[in-house]
Amino acid sequence: MPLLVMKFGGTSVADLDRIKNAALKVKREVERGYDVIVIVSAMSGKTNELVGWVEATSPLFDAREYDAVVASGENVTAGLMALTLQEMDVPARSWQGWQVPINTTAQHSSARFVDIPRKNIDQKFAEGMKVAVVAGFQGLSPEGRVTTLGRGGSDTTAVAFAAAFGAERCDIYTDVDGVYTTDPRITSKARKLDKIAFEEMLELASLGAKVLQTRSVELAMRYKVRLRVLSSFEDTDETSGTLVCDEDEIMESKVVNGVAYSREEAKITLVTVEDKPGISAAIFAPLAEAGVNVDMIVQNISEKDYEDHPGSVTDMTFSCPVNQVARAKKALEEAIALAFRTTPSETEAETTASPLSLAYQERLARLTAREREVMDLVVAGSYNKVIAYDLGISPKTVELHRARIMTKMEAPTLTHLVRMAVSGQVEEA
Repeated sequence: MPLLVMKFGGTSVADLDRIKNAALKVKREVERGYDVIVIVSAMSGKTNELVGWVEATSPLFDAREYDAVVASGENVTAGLMALTLQEMDVPARSWQGWQVPINTTAQHSSARFVDIPRKNIDQKFAEGMKVAVVAGFQGLSPEGRVTTLGRGGSDTTAVAFAAAFGAERCDIYTDVDGVYTTDPRITSKARKLDKIAFEEMLELASLGAKVLQTRSVELAMRYKVRLRVLSSFEDTDETSGTLVCDEDEIMESKVVNGVAYSREEAKITLVTVEDKPGISAAIFAPLAEAGVNVDMIVQNISEKDYEDHPGSVTDMTFSCPVNQVARAKKALEEAIALAFRTTPSETEAETTASPLSLAYQERLARLTAREREVMDLVVAGSYNKVIAYDLGISPKTVELHRARIMTKMEAPTLTHLVRMAVSGQVEEA
């Protein structure tokens, strides 16, 4: 039996009437002979409401509890959709993330997929179930706690299921009837595209086009999942919407297909940053550990002897979601407090080295020459593959060196190691 994945966004399931309308579309696909996996978002506005409650309760919230609260929106929609389909005599059952299970990493509020075992759902299909209604946006951590995938995670859930189950296609139902050359709400000249390549869609999504979430397009491109974007408010057929597919399926395309812009993004600029190896890692490693989604990064040309700053300094600018500004600010303030603490004057340093500096030098002496090379590149922000290429060794060997470095330097995290390298002092965990 061919299988189809259908995903309905928040506006498509905003109330009971719209859930019924979406259910009718699912029923038509069942009548065409498909087994269907339906991925649903929370009702329009519910996720924002739940997030608002969390942020009002705890501005710097525990991400595990955030997930426990925010994931509930999709559970409600999944149950209502399954009930609606049952009333239409369509054998349907709702599934929460832990029931599938949707296995993810333990990075709460921004988890990544690990795998989606097919056994449980395939068994129910074999027993006569025609529609599995799965709550999008959520998964299960290795510790058995609910996780969420970040905003727009329901799109990614749909693509992941299509890849895991070998679906014929993944249909994304939303409030627009396809992918347009630009936002039709801004200009009347916007034109709907019949087809668009994965690479082009990824570019548009990464630059602010909201019709598809970036991660979902990346996943679709990786596993060659054919996506179709179409409206849940119009009658549709096999030619409706916009097909997002491999470039080989498009005979001819234009050089420029669309224009995108982004909303709700904040720009953060760090001024007079020392321009030396390790600084970028000292900035972005703490942000990554704090779960801040950094998008665009811009670094100015460095200036020497700027005002009263010795050496070269530069400005570093990055963007992140508006609602993560407070978290980013806190992470950077903590990094600055720990990594750029006040040190003895140069005169004092010449006569007496601090115990912390001596301890750092002692740990540094434990490293082999090769480990020192790897550590310098790691601190400078290089990736394993780049380090391997630069040093003429395999990425696996780089991983082994990094593990030994962390052990010998007694650094529990990469951020910890970077702070020590930048300050030249031991920093206790």
